[in-house]
Amino acid sequence: MGEWWSIEVADGEFSAASWKDTHGRDLIRTALEYGAEDWAWVERPWGVVLELCFPEDIPVGGWSAFRDATLVKAALDAVPDPINGLLMYPGRGGSSGARVPRKPKPAPAAAAAALPEPDVSDEVVRIASSAAVEELPVGRGRFVYPASAAS
Repeated sequence: MGEWWSIEVADGEFSAASWKDTHGRDLIRTALEYGAEDWAWVERPWGVVLELCFPEDIPVGGWSAFRDATLVKAALDAVPDPINGLLMYPGRGGSSGARVPRKPKPAPAAAAAALPEPDVSDEVVRIASSAAVEELPVGRGRFVYPASAAS
């Protein structure tokens, strides 16, 4: 299995689709010359993504040689938005899935139920009986909150 690389080009002064029409054929031809096994263009509402697959154990060429090619550098210099409109990274681009699928989660089983909580009524009674109860003075049967005392 090869190693996928993505080149994302966003719209800018002109559309990324027109950039693809101008430079796409040269990029694909250069990628094939440097050993690419597979490639795909993905069009998105914000631009285009070129996905390239290079073998992992290629003796000459590969992604780094493709990236250093003069024709590729010229095409990447001509993207519609040279400041924020170019991203290159390993893996497939856009909203593609992971290279290796995630392991499935275990199915819920009866053993997954929560354990019953311990009975704390005896502990509450023991604590309450050992606490000192403070008695209010005889003439202080009500409590007045500070907010209602001001009114």
